[in-house]
Amino acid sequence: MWSTGWIKDFFRKADIVLLILILAASLFGVALIYSATRYLGHSGTRYVIIQIAAILLGVVAYFLMSFADIELFTEKTWKWMLGFNIVFILLLIPFGAGGETVGNNNWLPIPFLPINVQPAEVAKVFFVLLLAYQCVKLQEHGISRFTSVVQLAGHTLLMVGIIAVVSGDFGMVMVYLGIFIIVAWAAGVKKRWFLLGLVVMVAAVVVVWPHVPSYIQGRFTVVIDHITGNADTLYEQTQGDGWQQSRSILAIGSGGLFGQGYLQGTQTQSTSSSALPARHTDEIFAVCGEELGMVGCLAVILLLAAIIYRCFWVARRACSPMSAYVATGYAGMLLLQTCINIGFCLYVFPVVGLTLPFFSYGGSSIITLYACMGIVSNIKMRSLPSWLRDRSQI
Repeated sequence: MWSTGWIKDFFRKADIVLLILILAASLFGVALIYSATRYLGHSGTRYVIIQIAAILLGVVAYFLMSFADIELFTEKTWKWMLGFNIVFILLLIPFGAGGETVGNNNWLPIPFLPINVQPAEVAKVFFVLLLAYQCVKLQEHGISRFTSVVQLAGHTLLMVGIIAVVSGDFGMVMVYLGIFIIVAWAAGVKKRWFLLGLVVMVAAVVVVWPHVPSYIQGRFTVVIDHITGNADTLYEQTQGDGWQQSRSILAIGSGGLFGQGYLQGTQTQSTSSSALPARHTDEIFAVCGEELGMVGCLAVILLLAAIIYRCFWVARRACSPMSAYVATGYAGMLLLQTCINIGFCLYVFPVVGLTLPFFSYGGSSIITLYACMGIVSNIKMRSLPSWLRDRSQI
């Protein structure tokens, strides 16, 4: 039967190594989510159930995306993909709801279901595809030409502008900008444009900073004060804008080398309102540090590093420039989210509400990540043979 043939092709050609890595990370994450929500009693079980259901749906998405012709699909539907991204995020204006991060309007409730969807998370799948397709088309006339750079930057600024205005999710804005920089660099945009972009960005921050909401300013200044050891703002560092991070670094530090023990973390298992916040989402790394210690944290980092490396490995062997840029974009996405999330857990980066890929609770995040990795698997299935790859310019 055709279904049996698809399954055989999947196990013969798809990236099973990548699938094993993301399943290992996801199941590790489920164990941490169970511990992080155990203090809620029976009501905490729903988080584990939803996460497992999302993983199962993610595996289906991985399977389906492994067989999709992403280049043909993008070429035929890029206008629809761009329109979907814009409209989907704009739906937050009439229907959006705030997440756990104060000040954000990230979520679309799903009628008759106990789950929400984060449009900016889902839109990343198509954003990377569109950006890679755009790079390939612009290379035909010179990707470092002024008009080409303006088109690339314009697409990105359109998306980050909508996200910033509609949802106020500056963590997601950082990820989109980072993906743009990584893909544009891989596509061969010359360094002078990145230097010019850096100058423009610094100037824009200087101009806009006085108009940024005070709670966002506080998230950045408290990190600078913490790193520089400014004793005059000690209250802000531990009780004010830095309260969440101070709880996180205390949890990680108290875990030591091997941790306090699974299901034994002082803050993780506490019912106090002053304990570790967002412990099953943004602060899942702190839960790991408290209960499993430095050994557990290293296991998390190594798993994510292996997944990211695998994406870059596939990109290097891709059969076309567009496929290479897509795999690179998804690798960059994972790298950015990992560094930012662990950074604010360690009090060296502002809290911006980004989850840790594959580990944090979040149905839309998990399904989106599996779909992205399925596309990477698809690229691996269509990779060049070694004798031809050695002569390619990819």
